[in-house]
Amino acid sequence: MRTYLDFEKNIAELESKISELRALTGNDTTVSIDDEIAKLESKARSALKETYANLTPWQKTQVARHPDRPHFTDYVNGLIEDFTPLAGDRQFGEDHAIIGGIGKLHGRSVMIIGHEKGRDTQSRIKHNFGMARPEGYRKAIRLMDMAERFSLPVITLVDTAGAYPGVGAEERGQAEAIARSTEKCLTLSVPLIAAIIGEGGSGGAVALASANRVLILEHAIYTVISPEGAASILWRDAAKAQEAATSMKITADDLKHFGVVDAIISEPPGGAHRDPMKTIETLGLMLDSILQEYDGKSPDEIRRERQEKFLKIGRVV
Repeated sequence: MRTYLDFEKNIAELESKISELRALTGNDTTVSIDDEIAKLESKARSALKETYANLTPWQKTQVARHPDRPHFTDYVNGLIEDFTPLAGDRQFGEDHAIIGGIGKLHGRSVMIIGHEKGRDTQSRIKHNFGMARPEGYRKAIRLMDMAERFSLPVITLVDTAGAYPGVGAEERGQAEAIARSTEKCLTLSVPLIAAIIGEGGSGGAVALASANRVLILEHAIYTVISPEGAASILWRDAAKAQEAATSMKITADDLKHFGVVDAIISEPPGGAHRDPMKTIETLGLMLDSILQEYDGKSPDEIRRERQEKFLKIGRVV
């Protein structure tokens, strides 16, 4: 059963009518309402296209958090052949919020790392809703070290509300782990391509997204803090999250304008959750195309390009 967002009520009504009409026809060949169904389908497609062409930042936030949106494991299953997951940080334990491993993208061996939120209640608890603890970031560092040792390009898929803020995580050095992971990203001698596939929240996202190229899906968001968190700090009222989302410039278009991301990946009409396979295929083609650009580049060139990219963001002329 499809999950509809608040602003999709008119679309939900149209698609509900279409389903009812199809159920009415059933095996009754004497009744033909195909023309009526076709008209409603056309109307629903137009409504979907119009709605998603004019989303507010807060509505994009809702789409980025949609439960049916493809997650890290969906991208791995759809794009990566011979995926071999690698677990543990060799210091404390395994963190299921970040998954990583070696596989092949279009025949090219890669290291792929990313946040996994989980699909149902049980898996969400297992993956801690995609909010990594220090051992998750230390695992990412270990895997990036391995990729560097074997000259494998690194792909990171970011989808997290932020790093886990629990007491245990802070006791084990959450801030230090995030800083080390960010440093590792910036100093890698192999290409690092990051894609924001849903939420890119705070330092928990930056720790995997300090890349040569940062891509973002059309309806994904990339923020220094969640809109609710910003509203709580600025206005002491989480209910003002919509106002915060607009002020923070968190949408793909805003981020591209400011040079924070390098490219926007189009989503199917109605968002990635409407056609996950199409979204996964589109991202795969983009990743493969970008990695080809780094063939033959030296480690120094790759590292220098990445560092210059981030210096440029904060440079004022």
